[in-house]
Amino acid sequence: MVPPADACLTLACCDGTGPMKTRAPRRELCPIHIKETAMRASDGNELHLHTKTIPKATARSLAHAAMLAAGLACIAQAARADDRFPGKPIRIVVPVSPGGTVDLVARLVAKGMSEDLGQSVLVENKPGASSLVGTREVARAAPDGYTLLAVANTFVSAPAFVAEAGYDPIKDFAPVTQTVRIPMVLVANPSVPESSVKALIERARAHPGQISYASSGIGSTGYIAAELFSKQAGVKMLPVSYKGNAQAITDLVGGQVMVMFDQVSTSGPYVQAGKLKALGVTTSTRSKLLPDVPTIAEAGLPGYEEDTFNAILAPAGTPAPIVLKLRDAVAKALQRPDVTAQLARQGVEVKLDSTPDGLGATLRKAIVKYRDIARDVAPSRP
Repeated sequence: MVPPADACLTLACCDGTGPMKTRAPRRELCPIHIKETAMRASDGNELHLHTKTIPKATARSLAHAAMLAAGLACIAQAARADDRFPGKPIRIVVPVSPGGTVDLVARLVAKGMSEDLGQSVLVENKPGASSLVGTREVARAAPDGYTLLAVANTFVSAPAFVAEAGYDPIKDFAPVTQTVRIPMVLVANPSVPESSVKALIERARAHPGQISYASSGIGSTGYIAAELFSKQAGVKMLPVSYKGNAQAITDLVGGQVMVMFDQVSTSGPYVQAGKLKALGVTTSTRSKLLPDVPTIAEAGLPGYEEDTFNAILAPAGTPAPIVLKLRDAVAKALQRPDVTAQLARQGVEVKLDSTPDGLGATLRKAIVKYRDIARDVAPSRP
């Protein structure tokens, strides 16, 4: 059969009978048969050229067409693999010890994902070196969607404060979704005379270095919130580092240290019991757990905002369709009424509108902020 003048002149996806793009001097692949051609290639069927001699055909145009077909075949194969995902259990690595908010949220998410995806989703705690051990492991994992990482702000702050963190938050990971937002609160021992943010700032300005604050160490969420507060207020406070948050709160309640920036979920009960007093929450809106406590911005430091976020990430290079499938599964897990209620009781706010791109933007913004703080604390750092 002699193909019509407007036939597909490059690849035999239609046996020379398909319509060509407008005259197509470069002999491009028949547009309406691109998908069919790719599917044939992915099935191993041979792609062959028309036997009819085309005088104007050149080696370049034919090579271009062959590469296009090969690319389409790869796309088709990837699409089929994504449709089959997941084909085995998924592992969520939590780079901290069990019991904290990151661990709790990861386990709630894993349970919902298992039901939605029809595969087991397991949580594995890999603590060590301030969360660096587990984070590095996921950075080196295969980008196939079967190994994920559950993180908090320290995922971004560690590279800013630690010279050899061993990973890049942007280059080594593919953002999946933010899971929750956790407001922090500036709390003080009841013996501290100041009961407002404004009064505390005035005292700190009058007596530099006199007000002590507790944290879990340089780069921790409480440390960053305190240093950001000091920077914006133009004051100097005295940092007191602890090996863990529990000991820091114990000393705060006991009066060994004066103030602390801590998650509402952990300090809230002490405030409600009268063992600590709350001066302000760090977010732009008030916490539902402490509705009578003003934001720090409205209480004396306009523009101040800092919170703790939790997120799920995959190794860099994970195919976008798999990332989106994971994102949707996480969102469905967080929408469960029992999950929302359990987190709300602890002052944890669920994020259902997060996207991979949105999380990526959040991470990049945080990196800039934390690097600025790190340079203020240690000017020699780049």
